[in-house]
Amino acid sequence: MILSRRLAAEGIGSLLLAATVVGSGVMAERLAGGNLAVALLANTAATVAGLATLIALLAPVSGAHFNPAVSLVHAVRGSLPWREVGSYTVVQVVGCCLGAILAHAMFDLPWLHSSAHVRTGVSQWLAEAVATFGLILVVLGHRRPQDIPWMVAAWIGAAYWFTASTAFANPAITIARSLSDTFSGIRPADVPGFIVAQLIGAFVAVLVAKWLFRTDPVTSTETASVASSSASSRVIA
Repeated sequence: MILSRRLAAEGIGSLLLAATVVGSGVMAERLAGGNLAVALLANTAATVAGLATLIALLAPVSGAHFNPAVSLVHAVRGSLPWREVGSYTVVQVVGCCLGAILAHAMFDLPWLHSSAHVRTGVSQWLAEAVATFGLILVVLGHRRPQDIPWMVAAWIGAAYWFTASTAFANPAITIARSLSDTFSGIRPADVPGFIVAQLIGAFVAVLVAKWLFRTDPVTSTETASVASSSASSRVIA
């Protein structure tokens, strides 16, 4: 697939993902009547549905990263050329920012409004590292391509609830959410801490996945021997 088409898919996917996260946060907050649990539940459901759909739709075109951490990990693993990482990252960040602006426009809010939502501290950073660690582990460890949409979406949905940070797990969406003073926002000053934690979580996940999902040579040899013996038996029979 040519690079321009892949970048277009990444940009469109990132835009729609950010619009889903921010827009559903606005709608949830307006309809929940001050009940934050209900608002978060609605925000989670919309994000899970949107993310799964976008991955299934655009993965055949660009890989459906929508996330600089995911693109960086693919480059480390050799499945994305290093020369393309910068381009992927730029369109992901720009796409997410435009998605936040689109959500504001749809809800008649100021297009750009820096968030005042404080999200900082060791617990928040740890939560982001854990959320990103799990995301990258899913990306690297899944066995069948058709499983990745639901597995990634399910992980993010779960992490919305069990992490203190509500699982941003994405530097591009973190930057975009700093432009939105809404339910899903993050104060611009808190963005660097989140991004550092996300990258640390991704790096640790790469190391763990390399060990956890590798094929054991001894096991492989034994399996091959059994398969060979079985095949010989069938031929003899």
